Amino acid sequence: MLLVIDVGNTNIVLGIYRDATLIQSWRIRTERNTTEDEFYVIASGLFAGNQVERRQIERTIISCVVPPMVNILDAFCRKYLNHSPVWVDAHSVSGMMPILYTNPAEIGADRIVNAIAAYALFQSSLVVIDFGTATTFDAISEKGEYLGGAIAPGIMISAEALFQKASKLPRVEIFQPPSSAIGKDTISSIQSGIILGYAGLVDGMTTRLKEEMGSNTRIIATGGLAPLIANVSKTIESVEPNLTLEGLRLISHRLAPPSRPQSA
Repeated sequence: MLLVIDVGNTNIVLGIYRDATLIQSWRIRTERNTTEDEFYVIASGLFAGNQVERRQIERTIISCVVPPMVNILDAFCRKYLNHSPVWVDAHSVSGMMPILYTNPAEIGADRIVNAIAAYALFQSSLVVIDFGTATTFDAISEKGEYLGGAIAPGIMISAEALFQKASKLPRVEIFQPPSSAIGKDTISSIQSGIILGYAGLVDGMTTRLKEEMGSNTRIIATGGLAPLIANVSKTIESVEPNLTLEGLRLISHRLAPPSRPQSA
C-alpha cells in the first residue's frame, strides 16, 4: 500500500492507495507543535478504523508547505513505518513537467502536484484552482508546461478578517450560498458579499488567465471549499476533490526516494 500525505497550512490530507485505487482518505488539522509520536496516535486511529495495518504501508510520499512538519513526518515514517518518505518539490519532479516559473524553488509542492495530476487527467490546457488557506490558480499549457499562476487570500482568511475588523458585524456561516445577490438582512448580505463576491474573484481571474493563455483552456477546482464556489461560479467546469492525492500517487511511481530535505 501507498500512503500519500499533503500538508497544508490549515489541514493535512492523508490517503491510502492499493495500486491505483484510493481506498480511504482523511482530513485532520495541521498541528505544527505535535511530535512524531502524537502524529502516530492520530494516524494509527484512522488506520485501525478502516482495517489498514501500518505494516501494509510500503511507501509514503509527502507534499508539504509547512516547514516545521518536515522533521515530524520524517521521524514518524522512519520510526513507525520503517521507511523514509519521498518528498515532492520542484527539483524532484523536474523531469515530469517543464516548469517555466522564474524560480521553481518558490512553487508550493501542492501546486506542482495538482498541475501534474490535472494534466495527466485531462491532457489539455488548464487552470487549476485550489481552495485552501490561500486560493491558488495554476496555469498549464497544452504541451503540459507549468506556466505560473496567481495566489489570493483564501475565502476563510477573507471572512475571518472581516469578522475581526468589523466589530458590529456578526460571525456567520459561509458554507451555504445566499438565494440572491441582494441580501435582505445582515447575515444574507455578508453571505452574498463573501461567497458571491469570491466567486466573482474566481471568475475574473480565470477569465484573465484564459485570455493570456490564448487557448481552449479548461477550468477545474479542488480543495475543501471548491464545491461551494463551483456552485456559484460561471467558469469552473468540474471539481476534482482528490486531485492532490492522485498527483502524489502518480509521482510516487516515478520517483526514487531522495535524501531527507532540509527543514527551515
